[in-house]
Amino acid sequence: MRLDKFLAHHLGASRTIVNKELKAKKVTIDGVIIKSGAYQLTPQQIVEYDGYEITPITNNRYFMLNKPQGYVCSTDDPDHPTILYFIDEPMSEKLHAAGRLDLDTTGLVLLTDDGKWSHRITSPKHHCQKVYVVTVEQPLNADLIHTFEHGIQLHNEKSLTKPALLNIIDDYHAELTISEGRYHQVKRMFAAVKNHVVELHRKQIGSIMLDIPEGEYRPLTRDEIDSFN
Repeated sequence: MRLDKFLAHHLGASRTIVNKELKAKKVTIDGVIIKSGAYQLTPQQIVEYDGYEITPITNNRYFMLNKPQGYVCSTDDPDHPTILYFIDEPMSEKLHAAGRLDLDTTGLVLLTDDGKWSHRITSPKHHCQKVYVVTVEQPLNADLIHTFEHGIQLHNEKSLTKPALLNIIDDYHAELTISEGRYHQVKRMFAAVKNHVVELHRKQIGSIMLDIPEGEYRPLTRDEIDSFN
């Protein structure tokens, strides 16, 4: 692999910036300063940038995060902090959320650099189930169980929502299981039945259950990863 391509990938920088760093003699290979981006790198060689060894990332990565309020599920945002604040991994900016949460929604976010894997979670064709804990403003009526099961007409939508499972916990709390991901779907479903979501928390995606404290993250197990294959 060309050295400039390797550095651009692992440093998250453009080729232009990489070549400037090379000319500034900041890159060594096996202890020797290399200034040419065309240098052909072998897997056995040790690359250092500014005195720090760059560890090649050869495998896809998969994590779960318990997202707090106030963070956006993107790699960069001019107005709000992103969930990457919590991820202490090399090249964390290469990760993306497999199903985003709103700024004020908390809970389970799956992060990966495997686009095919995340597509199996987010694509409507795969009907991946998500479970949310919902806190609402008005008391919940048991009739809503039937209403949600048969689909709800959202504002400015042509089709009903797919059948959803509503489990009422008490007057103001419920668990909702949905298998699609329309824009602000959970909030809009409750708005359609004249209620308002006060708090929203995602606890499960597919068979993966959130099991870590808020603001923490961990790698997924092989079984968790394979559950979407």
